Amino acid sequence: MSLIIRVGMAEYKAARSPATLVTLGLGSCVGVVLYDRVKKIGGLAHVMLPDSRLSSQKDFNPGKFADTAIDALLQDMLKLGANRKSDIISKIAGGAQMFKMKAESSIMQIGKRNVEAVKAKLNELDIKIVAEDVEGNYGRTIEFFCETGELTIKTIGHGVRIL
Repeated sequence: MSLIIRVGMAEYKAARSPATLVTLGLGSCVGVVLYDRVKKIGGLAHVMLPDSRLSSQKDFNPGKFADTAIDALLQDMLKLGANRKSDIISKIAGGAQMFKMKAESSIMQIGKRNVEAVKAKLNELDIKIVAEDVEGNYGRTIEFFCETGELTIKTIGHGVRIL
């Protein structure tokens, strides 16, 4: 039986197989999965915002931002025994535009900006994105199975996908 680990908004958690990592209610947020396929160690970050430089330092939470959450998640996975030299891959989901805007200013397109920031950080770390389900205008709940490497994406009105 798999241990279910919930990852809240602006949190990140790493786990070994047979754990299942779950995050609920991804709207404009992006769920970032990192996975060491050899050691079956996975991690999930629920990223809220693209850039930590926009934060005041007094309430800084590395799990909130794409640029810091992915680094922190990778470090936690390495502590569990993941091998940075092995083929760590990524899967991402979320980044929706949940509300219609009269003016489509880029500052209001948080979902799109989150997706761009996540992709830029993963590219910087040379971590390949092997699957994604991003943007659109609907929310997602995701489950990542450390045993199989499967990411299940559940939506209302758009069905269930397995990446």
